[in-house]
Amino acid sequence: MTIADLAQIAGRTYPARRRTQNLVGGASPIQAANFSIGNVTLEPNGGQVPWHNQQQEEVYFIIEGTGEMCLGEERMTLHSGQAVYIPHQVFHQLTNIGDTPLRMLYCYGPAGDVAHWRQELDGTLPKAGVDVPPLPAGARPQCTGKPTEKPKA
Repeated sequence: MTIADLAQIAGRTYPARRRTQNLVGGASPIQAANFSIGNVTLEPNGGQVPWHNQQQEEVYFIIEGTGEMCLGEERMTLHSGQAVYIPHQVFHQLTNIGDTPLRMLYCYGPAGDVAHWRQELDGTLPKAGVDVPPLPAGARPQCTGKPTEKPKA
């Protein structure tokens, strides 16, 4: 039996102020061909999954917290207990608009890495309204800051 224990998965912290822990796929001991699942924690007041799209279709399920979900030209507030379907190739962004961490699960298929993870770490995310379609009217801005380099010892 293969088990992924969230308490034992360090995950990765991204510049847009979120931590992602792979439960199925990525560095997880559980691997599947048809889907990936992960736990994401967005920091209070602006932690984000930045504006991006991908080949896979996806679902976000909000475990706790409140977020602004942008999907194509739509913008809506999501709360704990809600799930949103994200069709493949549609640009989307989730921003924590609350004073507490937002926790959510993602599930997308087929399995595999998505480009925005590497782009964010490299500081090369496409800019909304410049390189890719604009965010919906009134949306929180996209986090595109390049990560700072750690000083060499």
